Amino acid sequence: MSNGDSTIVGRRRVLKGAVLVGAAALTPSLAANAQNEPKVTPMNGDMTADEIRSLLKLEPNATCGFVRVTFLSKEKIAPGGLPAPFADGRPLGSALYFLVTPDAPVRLHRIRNDQLYHYYLGDPLELFLLHADGTHERVVVGPDLRTDQRVQLLIPGNTFHTARLLGPGRWFLGASTEWPGVVPADVEIGKLDEFAGKYPAVAAELRAIAASVKPVIQTGVGPR
Repeated sequence: MSNGDSTIVGRRRVLKGAVLVGAAALTPSLAANAQNEPKVTPMNGDMTADEIRSLLKLEPNATCGFVRVTFLSKEKIAPGGLPAPFADGRPLGSALYFLVTPDAPVRLHRIRNDQLYHYYLGDPLELFLLHADGTHERVVVGPDLRTDQRVQLLIPGNTFHTARLLGPGRWFLGASTEWPGVVPADVEIGKLDEFAGKYPAVAAELRAIAASVKPVIQTGVGPR
């Protein structure tokens, strides 16, 4: 072997040794970092509606299953700053969690304010929008984008609506954001017989949703 070849082999051995030493030094550090990483618990089908109610501190609500208001803006729109029906002033915005179960659907109602539904977890929500011109829409709020489910849905102000779990669902967890912010005067409960007559194509669905409600003790109506 020539002197040049010997030099190349020697360099390779030095490099190989350095790599092995570096790997040996790095391995304990990687293991320590792995132990220090926060554990991520994936969502699964074991979570119950009662557990969600407890974790998020949700309370029975007059219209939207179980609710907790998470935001009511401290900033106010002064009286006269908006047209009727908000001319007496409103918070800039509001937001809440809501949980729907088979016994606690979204009951027939409307709010004056524009609102945006958000899907978070659980089963899809079948929503019926009843427009003032006598037409209606059926929309599903849920995670399956391939079947045209929505993860967000705008409900224009003054639109009566009601909703239930789709199929044999167990629970739906979502949120609603509203602008301007909602106050109790903005909420109106719909009269079932009146709307069943005005919207005969979905009268059976409206009655079925109303019949599914199981009375619970309400600890607070909240803004809905």
